[in-house]
Amino acid sequence: MSFGFWSLIPVIVIIVFALITKDTFISLFLGVATGFIMVAGGNPIKAFNGFLETLTEVMTDDNTAWVLLICGLFGSLIMLITEAGGALGFSRLAERFLKTRTASMIGTWILGIIVCVDDYLNCLAVGAAVRKITDKERVSREMLAYIINSTGVTVCAIIPFSSWAAFMGGLMEKADMLGGYSVSGAYIHTIPYMLYGWLAVICVPLFILKVIPLFGPMKSAERRALDTGEVFSAQTKAQLKALPDEELKFKGKKCRAFNFLAPIILVAVLTVTTEDLLIGVFAALALCFVMYLPQRLMSVKEYFNNIMAGLADMFSMLVIIILSYTLIEVNGQLGLVQFVVDIALKAVNPALLPATIFIVIGLLSFASGSFWGLAAIAFPIVGPLAAALGVNPLLCGGALISAVAFGGHICLYSDTVILTSASTQVTNAEYFRTSAPLVGVPFVLAAIGFVIMGFAL
Repeated sequence: MSFGFWSLIPVIVIIVFALITKDTFISLFLGVATGFIMVAGGNPIKAFNGFLETLTEVMTDDNTAWVLLICGLFGSLIMLITEAGGALGFSRLAERFLKTRTASMIGTWILGIIVCVDDYLNCLAVGAAVRKITDKERVSREMLAYIINSTGVTVCAIIPFSSWAAFMGGLMEKADMLGGYSVSGAYIHTIPYMLYGWLAVICVPLFILKVIPLFGPMKSAERRALDTGEVFSAQTKAQLKALPDEELKFKGKKCRAFNFLAPIILVAVLTVTTEDLLIGVFAALALCFVMYLPQRLMSVKEYFNNIMAGLADMFSMLVIIILSYTLIEVNGQLGLVQFVVDIALKAVNPALLPATIFIVIGLLSFASGSFWGLAAIAFPIVGPLAAALGVNPLLCGGALISAVAFGGHICLYSDTVILTSASTQVTNAEYFRTSAPLVGVPFVLAAIGFVIMGFAL
């Protein structure tokens, strides 16, 4: 069943209430409730039953379990690293090189490029590594979140040995979009066409260096941090627990950067070799046990208490992830994706197809909160359409991958925004409010670029 234009209503409800309440959970809950009430034809009992059934499906889905384990256990890993003094040790090491405000932000950008194996790893690890340094240099947490998310997702997309490359390359093969290349070869040849990814990564240092002046809410956030030293917004600070003074806690103790670097490097290496981030996280937790206990950084009891504390810290994020996946399901029941694709893609000028793919799928990714799921739906449509219209399949593939990467930057209930917000300790709503205008710059430039490439190639 398709609700046509009305399928957009839950998304509109979420955006409006996010801007009004600045609360991600309330906004998501109201959007999900609206969707199920629409599906149930206004019957509240039927809507509640539909919600419970869908929630059960989401919670028992293998992919959901994998994501929840990754996010929860990564919270445990960050807690262990922090309590062992590893995060502080890394910060002190980095402070030797990142001695100015600009250098701290550029260093965050560079670290985001280096940790390019997986977007989840990138979002969580980089924030934990640098937030103490950027706090000292009076960089707002909103700006830090923008730098991390606008670097991490896109770098993972444009690197041919990341989790993105494996997944998207497989979809291109199924959609017959390899253009005569192998899966890896086709993905590598698609990378130059990922305009949004390149522009998003390049725009970060341009904003940092003020080549492109900051504007909108982000400019106000940065002015607040510079003038008052307050790196958190009032809304975010109200939701934070009291944060411990790490310098005081570890006074007189040797904090080793190696205790941070070794587990993170192990996660990265095993993710590449096994193609499963979960294996890497479990191995890193085991390595922490082997490393930290002989150094007397914690006892066996403290080790397991820290694992539980890390899981507890991530609980609110895990709830938001579950709600976001439930929203994706109810959007499917409303026929949101099919409505937009049918209207926008199937009656388009061949030269405008790449730009249309980028804009339509990008906005749909923003609305639905789905990247890989949306890509799995869109590639089988885009591949035959590109072939029928005689458009370069690699260009169309680059436009589609760019589109879902954009969704990961802008959607306040997407996985990467949720994890970046957790890592930088800002609310999803504050991230969206401050970062959306900046993310709009590479989006507009990429749309123009795809129009030009559509006519030129």
